[in-house]
Amino acid sequence: MKTNRPKERLTEYNDIIKENDHIYDRLARILGLSQCGFWILYALRAENTPLIQSELCAGLYLPKQTINSALKKMEKEGYLELVRGRDQRSKQILLTAKGTRLCERTVDQVIRIEQDAFEGLSCKEQDAFLSLFHKYTDLLKKNIPKITCPEGEENEHEDTII
Repeated sequence: MKTNRPKERLTEYNDIIKENDHIYDRLARILGLSQCGFWILYALRAENTPLIQSELCAGLYLPKQTINSALKKMEKEGYLELVRGRDQRSKQILLTAKGTRLCERTVDQVIRIEQDAFEGLSCKEQDAFLSLFHKYTDLLKKNIPKITCPEGEENEHEDTII
């Protein structure tokens, strides 16, 4: 559906984003992973280097508590090992052999189909897609201060979602 009206285009964009989110939710379910577990494994494979929890939280845009719970569960199941990092408070997240085999059966497949999909775009299309998506995201972040709390309410937590 092509249109020149900004409101309809924004609706179309939001539909695409929701569909994209749904695709990843569905992939996680198909692969037998929780959404958070999927993204943790994905990040570890994509980075191909040990990460610490704060890096995962920042890179996945998920709360520390959510990441921590998933890490503990995955460690208990034998997929991850949490090893003391550079300081007392940080632990490196390492895949165990069992975790590596799980990645090979799951997130590695997703990374391959993403690469195939992205390679379906020409280099010029890839550049335009990334450039415009970055620009839109930056403009959206820039406009966040325009949001006000409902009357009589204070937003105590910046990232609280209803």
